[in-house]
Amino acid sequence: MHTVEVNHVNKIYGNRAVVKDVTFTVSPGEILGLIGPNGAGKTTTIRMMMDIIKPDSGDIRILGEKLTEASKNSIGYLPEERGLYKKLSVMESILYFATLKGMDRQAARQRAEDLLKQVELLPHAHKKIEELSRGMGQIIQFVVTIIHDPKLIILDEPFAGLDPVNTQFLKNVIIDLRRQGKTVIMSTHRMNEIEEICDRILMINRGQTVLYGELAGIKKKFRNNSVLVEYEGQLSMIPGVTGTHKHDHAVELLLDAGTTPQMLLEELVRQGVTINRFELSTPSLHEIFLRVVGEEHD
Repeated sequence: MHTVEVNHVNKIYGNRAVVKDVTFTVSPGEILGLIGPNGAGKTTTIRMMMDIIKPDSGDIRILGEKLTEASKNSIGYLPEERGLYKKLSVMESILYFATLKGMDRQAARQRAEDLLKQVELLPHAHKKIEELSRGMGQIIQFVVTIIHDPKLIILDEPFAGLDPVNTQFLKNVIIDLRRQGKTVIMSTHRMNEIEEICDRILMINRGQTVLYGELAGIKKKFRNNSVLVEYEGQLSMIPGVTGTHKHDHAVELLLDAGTTPQMLLEELVRQGVTINRFELSTPSLHEIFLRVVGEEHD
């Protein structure tokens, strides 16, 4: 059974269709990236899933049924607008929200300690929220989101404002949630932040689906016939190479239709070039988005 089923959902404000015929599913043990630019309709889609606003048409099912008060307790929702009580301590804040979800206080305290240890914030458990850095506060907000061990976790812009260290902490916890069989939906306009952890993506623009499917398959479909090479030595003229692009520490070699990466590798070895890195060049989600949207406007 799918954890989430969204079928042909539409939402119109005034004369503007904010979400147009969006359809997708998410299964247990899967991370779906809901991606697109600001204003694409991502947050509206999430709010319809959470029953905060009603779709004008279409059907949404969570855990096999229409959302009820009981099934809401199976969801952990991190909204884009964060909010914790600044005068409460970290532990008091977590326990307060846990009891709202019906958790036993002692069980909630033990789980809170485990989660704080995982994100290396247990030493800060008795600090007030207002004493924390912004990034630490966001990590605590995430702990609050999953304290009740929900089956479905919905995260709206989870990495906004986080430094690289806290971003990696959060990614590690999300990956661990997937291992536990949880379903995770992450909405973001920072597409390249989620490439390493998503199983599938739903890319939307102006309320409409422009790409949907397994991340690996999508990246393979849009892959250029090119190779990234880090090397030592001098590159001579290489048959089949139609152009080059310089990257940080590598050069991207563009190949013609009749040249394979294997043929290129053999030629480089024949020329006596020392190769430190050789990999197929794969476009980022941001590059893919620009290509797809560009094609739509052609």
